[in-house]
Amino acid sequence: MRKQVHSPPDSEAVIQNLIDAGCDDKLVEEFLSLEESGQTGKQLTLLSKHRQKLLDRVHVEERRIYCLDYLVYEIQKHQKKI
Repeated sequence: MRKQVHSPPDSEAVIQNLIDAGCDDKLVEEFLSLEESGQTGKQLTLLSKHRQKLLDRVHVEERRIYCLDYLVYEIQKHQKKI
């Protein structure tokens, strides 16, 4: 069986992926700088921090949704009593 060789994505695709992931210009530049200097570990750390930041925002919005759901529940419960 032949071993597949995977080439790294081109820089335009990487940049677009970072932008699509919500990275600002500063983060993109830092990521590319780390790429040029071969600091893959630091790139992964940078991506991990950005991921955590996004996840924290998701959790904030999730709590807001729970608050709205509770309010809807209370209003519906009150309506059934009338």
